[in-house]
Amino acid sequence: MDRLQNIETFVRVAATRNFTEAARQLRVARSVVTTRIQQLEAHVGAPLFFRSTRNVQLTQIGHAFLGECTELVAKANELIDQMRDVYDNPQGTLKIHAATGFVQGHFAPVISDFQQAYPGIHIDLGVGDELIDLVKSGVDCAMQIHPVTSLDLVSRPLFPIRRFFCATPKYLAQHGAPQEPQDLHQHRIAYYSRYASRDKWAFYRNGQESTLTMAPALLTNSVHLLYNFALEHSAIVCLPTFVAWPALLDGRLKIVLPHDLLKPLTLAAVFSPTSRNAVKLKLFLDYVTARFPHLPSWDAQLLASGIIPEEIIEA
Repeated sequence: MDRLQNIETFVRVAATRNFTEAARQLRVARSVVTTRIQQLEAHVGAPLFFRSTRNVQLTQIGHAFLGECTELVAKANELIDQMRDVYDNPQGTLKIHAATGFVQGHFAPVISDFQQAYPGIHIDLGVGDELIDLVKSGVDCAMQIHPVTSLDLVSRPLFPIRRFFCATPKYLAQHGAPQEPQDLHQHRIAYYSRYASRDKWAFYRNGQESTLTMAPALLTNSVHLLYNFALEHSAIVCLPTFVAWPALLDGRLKIVLPHDLLKPLTLAAVFSPTSRNAVKLKLFLDYVTARFPHLPSWDAQLLASGIIPEEIIEA
């Protein structure tokens, strides 16, 4: 077991390029990490890292050693989980990173119910819209709308994120309602700053596409700020339905251009196929997928109320 711990520590240091960060992720003292690496190097008979005050780099032998060690650690953790009969009594901590806009208002009940089903699994949840390096951060899974940037990662779609431009009845009474996407140029517009399309937008109606470039009055990475900005009668704001649905249902917000659809985005779980918590992560993602179907509850309510058109289900 000591040798396996040493190998796992080696893999973590190689991923983070930092003894202190590896110690934090492994929840041990930095001196423990140093000792484990020294023991492993003594066993191998060669240095695995070049060390300096600013940098930690793999040696040639370290590079050759890393791939097999990564697979060994993943396999060992999977085997241990299976030996503990993980599906009946899984144990350990899952470190998740999730998009801010989704977490607020939707995720706490999921975590609560999941932990009632699997009380031995603890969740370490980081919240933010930034792209993170899963390996260096020691994160098991990132729930994000950004495309995967590495061939070493797996992206598992969870559910669609549908969006509409919305405004208050007061704003529309004062400024008029757009009839075509091009009419948005005559209005104050606000939207999320981290969409991959940036300021270029494509709308779809009856199979026809129209595109335009907009200059927003407000650009922000907070969809909840956008929601509040819209409720101040300040602009026409692009909002995901998982944020806007309460105000759409009670009439505080109205959808403009309801039949000029934006392609839905996808909230996906991004993770490494060799995650040390692969079995527990599968349990978690299966649970999340079951809770959020292709037509999530907020969209189902809007559809049943006639607020969003039926064709959005096919978009």
